[in-house]
Amino acid sequence: MWSPKKLQLPSFLSSFSSTLVFLIVIPLVLVLVLACTLGPQSSYVLSFSSSSWTWRSVGLLRSLTSYEEKDQHLQVVGLVTFNNSAKVSFSNRPLREGVEDIWKDEMNEGEEHSDETTGIVKRYNRLERHEAILAKARSSIREAARNGSMISNHQDPDYVPQGPIYRNTNAFHRSYLEMEKKFKIYVYEEGELPIFHNGPCRSIYSTEGRFIYEMEKGNMYRTKDPEEALVYFLPFSVVVMVRYLYVSGGPDSRHVIGRTVADYIHVISSRHSFWNTSLGADHFMLSCHDWGPHTTSYVPHLFNNSIRVLCNANTTEGFNPQKDVSLPEINLKTDDTIGIIGGPSPSRRSTLAFFAGGLHGAIRTNLMQQWKGKDQDVLVYEELPPGKSYEIMLKNSKFCLCPSGYEVASPRVVEAIYAECVPVLISDGYVPPFSDVLNWNAFSVMVAVEDIPNIKKILMSISQTQYLRMQKRVKQVQRHFVMNGPPKRFDLFHMIVHSIWLRRLNIRV
Repeated sequence: MWSPKKLQLPSFLSSFSSTLVFLIVIPLVLVLVLACTLGPQSSYVLSFSSSSWTWRSVGLLRSLTSYEEKDQHLQVVGLVTFNNSAKVSFSNRPLREGVEDIWKDEMNEGEEHSDETTGIVKRYNRLERHEAILAKARSSIREAARNGSMISNHQDPDYVPQGPIYRNTNAFHRSYLEMEKKFKIYVYEEGELPIFHNGPCRSIYSTEGRFIYEMEKGNMYRTKDPEEALVYFLPFSVVVMVRYLYVSGGPDSRHVIGRTVADYIHVISSRHSFWNTSLGADHFMLSCHDWGPHTTSYVPHLFNNSIRVLCNANTTEGFNPQKDVSLPEINLKTDDTIGIIGGPSPSRRSTLAFFAGGLHGAIRTNLMQQWKGKDQDVLVYEELPPGKSYEIMLKNSKFCLCPSGYEVASPRVVEAIYAECVPVLISDGYVPPFSDVLNWNAFSVMVAVEDIPNIKKILMSISQTQYLRMQKRVKQVQRHFVMNGPPKRFDLFHMIVHSIWLRRLNIRV
């Protein structure tokens, strides 16, 4: 009867196995024990095996100022809206030690680092170099934020930010200068006209088209080398998709638009490595159409991870101020803003408050019911009377009412700023544009929907001195909302880019 015998290994294998125990098994056991002792890192909340890199919130600008504003919708701290509890990890693997070395040493662009103890020159990959660049920018901005003065101490030949319209003038200016030096955007070349690389430059969606147009020109921030880009632009237009793909009353027309976006992401993720590296966290899209947020929901990583630049910046519909950007809605009827910017002095403005617009949504319906034709100081119209000019009415008013329509955004906010009329924002869940940098309380009035019946009382309680200060600040902030062709420093185009820059600074990939 057969019986097993003890397996005898050749002497060289026996010696080799002992070596393996000392070189591999024992160190592995020690690592596991250490890991169990330290416990899991707190930043790892969700993990996805499809990426080997970590994406997480930095919260860079949380400590930039002591200014805090809290309401039922969001918390704004410093230069960026930041939710302190939001930390997402796409991997069980921590950031590479090499990246941490670069952050600590602040290497020159992070290309290489010589270890003083060993003399070994370390080289870093694309992501590590980029994170070194961003780390140095964060450090510079944090340092600038410690100066709490109301005027920037940085030199600038064009404009030096100052005054209470900014949350932190010095931090904003430093951040802006860092952006001009370091920010690079790659525009994916995939996609054909008219749906891609194109958008409306007139109409209520002009902000979307103008931004796409400037990026396509490539005169500022754009790089043709995707390896040096810090963010990647997805150049599709929801407005144009609606124009060409949507059939009124047709089945699944809105789904066709969403699937088109999903197909586009599939194409660029198949051809390039950048989307898959970060699962979209360093990518951005831009849309001024009401359907923009819904369209992004067809790609979960686009909705949850990517920087979404949206006019429909509604926190109740998934807009996340920590990573998304509120885009101003501007209704341009011509190619420029000549004749629509500016207005008479405050002493020549005879109307307390003014609004004219259709019954789009419950907020406007409420406004009409309370004020239409009922008060000579608060002029509210569904349609202007014959012979009345909308632009002249704006410029003759001290306060311009800006109620949300079907969606939260309204072109009346920027129209009021252009006319140097103090905007009165009436909305639920709306995040005003550039509110990570601008202190809207300094130059606008926020009225809760339930306070619509008290509008006159609220506005009359603002003293003449306070109104004059606010009106002066509206004129000062105006430069940040003007569409110039070509763009000028600190104007609308640059402010949009700066908001994207801040969101990229606020994460590590």
